[in-house]
Amino acid sequence: KLLAENGYDPVYGARPLKRAIQQQIENPLAQQILAGSLVPGKTIEMDVENNIITAHQ
Repeated sequence: KLLAENGYDPVYGARPLKRAIQQQIENPLAQQILAGSLVPGKTIEMDVENNIITAHQ
């Protein structure tokens, strides 16, 4: 629901969804992997807390 709300624009439709996914999921995941807090190859669980998507193993 959070991505749908942030990734939809009445003028552009769902086109901003890609940017929302990059900003709210892909970039934070990459930062956590580079920081060593997420281990590649293990399952990652995603949650929404206070309108922020969080990832943990």
